[in-house]
Amino acid sequence: MWRNIARSAAASCLRRSRRFSTAIPGPCIVHKRGADILHDPWFNKDTGFPLTERDRLGLRGLLPPRVISFEHQYARFMESYRSLEKNTLGQPDSVVSLAKWRILNRLHDRNETLYYRVLIDNIKDFAPIIYTPTVGLVCQNYSGLFRRPRGMYFSAKDKGEMMSMIYNWPAHQVDMIVITDGSRILGLGDLGVQGIGIPIGKLDMYVAAAGINPQRILPIMLDVGTNNQRLLEDRLYLGLRQPRLEGEEYLSVVDELMEAIFTRWPKAIVQFEDFQMKWAFETLQRYRKKFCMFNDDIQGTAGVALAGLLGTVRAQGRPLTDFVNQKIVVVGAGSAGIGVLNMAAQAVSRVAGNTGASPNHQFYLLDKDGLITKERKNIDPAAAPFAKGPGEIEGLREGASLLEVVKKVKPHVLLGLSGVGGVFNEEVLKAMRESDSTKPAIFAMSNPTMNAECTAADAFKHAGENIVFASGSPFANVDLGNGKVGHVNQANNMYLFPGIGLGTLLAGAHFISDGMLQAAAEWYE
Repeated sequence: MWRNIARSAAASCLRRSRRFSTAIPGPCIVHKRGADILHDPWFNKDTGFPLTERDRLGLRGLLPPRVISFEHQYARFMESYRSLEKNTLGQPDSVVSLAKWRILNRLHDRNETLYYRVLIDNIKDFAPIIYTPTVGLVCQNYSGLFRRPRGMYFSAKDKGEMMSMIYNWPAHQVDMIVITDGSRILGLGDLGVQGIGIPIGKLDMYVAAAGINPQRILPIMLDVGTNNQRLLEDRLYLGLRQPRLEGEEYLSVVDELMEAIFTRWPKAIVQFEDFQMKWAFETLQRYRKKFCMFNDDIQGTAGVALAGLLGTVRAQGRPLTDFVNQKIVVVGAGSAGIGVLNMAAQAVSRVAGNTGASPNHQFYLLDKDGLITKERKNIDPAAAPFAKGPGEIEGLREGASLLEVVKKVKPHVLLGLSGVGGVFNEEVLKAMRESDSTKPAIFAMSNPTMNAECTAADAFKHAGENIVFASGSPFANVDLGNGKVGHVNQANNMYLFPGIGLGTLLAGAHFISDGMLQAAAEWYE
């Protein structure tokens, strides 16, 4: 069923001649000479320029005389990287991760061709460096780490100028844009302009693992201020020193930016990333029928989570039609958690057909105040469809704790998108042993690693060996003894290998994420 949906959407896209360029053109005209070429990472080949090119481009005397091939440059970089690994043995993980990020970032600043070749060939090693979990650490320290700009920055001070600003970007064609306002970066909260690390890292993943042309991507930071007092007082902070815009004032800025983007690149796909919940849902509903866009936290995470949930049913030895009977407890009522429930509810409706029954009856949603019920005052409208009524929670109450809910419900799946590290504690995990499933699933999907609801080792230790475990941050497989291994699936972006979505593979979308596919399908209809 899902494969047919994906194929239909993909076919619709192709009929409209909507396609990504995955091949970089051959020889091209370069409107630069001399040092300008060496300072441009798109064209710079370091010592790889042959003598004929050095003459044509005015590079004679600006480089050492020896010509070193691309392959030798590649080997030299990898040797430097492995040397760094050896020299940082025994140092704190944060120090080592930032050191690795710096050496990759310096290569990115100097020679993009070599940078992406290194990523593509070593994606398993470098994905955790350019994206989660290291990207969270990078964002927290971005103002201090900043050396040269990457992507575009639009701020509240640019209102009225964005249409002209968008033409400052040198690429004539852009296929993929990732934009954030920095209001909810991973599980770290409001990081303001420092959130630019997320669009940069995400697009690097798309290039390395999905084959998108790196000359046709654009990371964008929309700076509307920050409510993070620590950043406002930081003398190195690079963003606007003002509280965040709210209400119509905020939306008018986003409106102007979206109009500017699609005026210049009408066929681009725009991905909204790490917006706080109220603006995530608001902007999705505001733009999804007008522009080719999607929200990764609501739709992308939900798509790959659903793939994991359906895979769990199969791992339990049940037919996919049994998904309608799966009891799922979701911890975290933000944009990602509610996005997962919305998509799971749609899946239940499709599987069950028009039975008249509510597709939400087997879902239980908890936030920082416990179980959400209809008795909750000032309940968020997005969470309201999943609030339990009095007749649905016999033995439970409004605000019941996670442990109480797990013990009473005995869920098939415990899924965390709370951003609260360790919330799946020993008691909760042991309670999952009493699940109604013979092979319960535990999805600790929050990232970075310190915000994961539990570790893989704790899950297998306390919940038992016969579980399905997936995480939003990388954990090593767990040695269970007697030759048994507990396998870990990275589930937030659902990396079978980092950067390629499991949901994407199941849908047959050829490395275009579920959110992209859904956005494109809606747009081209």
